[in-house]
Amino acid sequence: MNVITGTFPMLPGVSEAADLLTRQPTGDRVDPAAVLGRKGLRYKDRATTLGLATALLTLRDAELLGDDGEVDPATAVVISSNFGNLDTVCRVARTIADETTRGVSPMDTANASSNVIASEIAIRFGLRGPNLTLCNGPTSGLDAVRWASLLLRAERTDRVLVIGAEPDNETVRSLTGRQRCLDGAAGMVLERVEAARERGARTRAGLVSCVRSSGVSECLELLGGNARTRPDMWLVPETDGESLPEWLLPGVARTDLSTTWGSASGALGVLQCVAAVGRFDSGTHGSVHAVAGSDADDASAGVVLESAGEHR
Repeated sequence: MNVITGTFPMLPGVSEAADLLTRQPTGDRVDPAAVLGRKGLRYKDRATTLGLATALLTLRDAELLGDDGEVDPATAVVISSNFGNLDTVCRVARTIADETTRGVSPMDTANASSNVIASEIAIRFGLRGPNLTLCNGPTSGLDAVRWASLLLRAERTDRVLVIGAEPDNETVRSLTGRQRCLDGAAGMVLERVEAARERGARTRAGLVSCVRSSGVSECLELLGGNARTRPDMWLVPETDGESLPEWLLPGVARTDLSTTWGSASGALGVLQCVAAVGRFDSGTHGSVHAVAGSDADDASAGVVLESAGEHR
């Protein structure tokens, strides 16, 4: 089993994972420069700066930052973001259409890569492990967690920094048709249990299983077959206001993070995992099921998380 040893939610009004289930967002946007300093941020897009700040705070929470600011260089990075550089791509496309490629700013070309968040994090913290970005629709965040787990199982690395980040801007709202989108990020460190024990890390939660299926009902069935206990909470997928059938996990408390924090898209799955860890940090034991992707989407993904006490 792999374990979560560090988390951080970069959202307004939040200072730790437990706040995701108990607080409401404040009116102010989070400022990555307050965490990172302004040096080197001038030409980076919002999602990248959110990712960089979340990476720093998540690594610090996992006690992976040395006194010199160095991190194990073999650490992998997996990012989930569907709209991270959408505004940059659209701006570049408009410029090319109006002015040809001669009008494109050199500062925009690097940011037009979908992997820009992951690569910038790797460069800043000297992380030379596997590095990838998932842009996979509603399931993207939990898909990122699954890919991180696969990297650990394949022994490509001992630990993975997983971050889901999405910006809220006019370009994103225009494309999605939503008026309330998440503007923030969430991060977690997933480690092989042996590696965590070797460095004396505090285990925050255990990742029991990751599944992917054609719909919510099948996803929950697969999760139930892998879980050792009935869940105490179900973190549900975004459903655009549609109600999920009552016969799905009857009697289990349901929480839709998007009703509080806005449509989270690619950040949702990571946000769900961080919220589950926050629940465990508050003293609640047991397990949590998280599902992203509804029956209206092309697939559903899910994970089972257990409190540290349950998984030992």
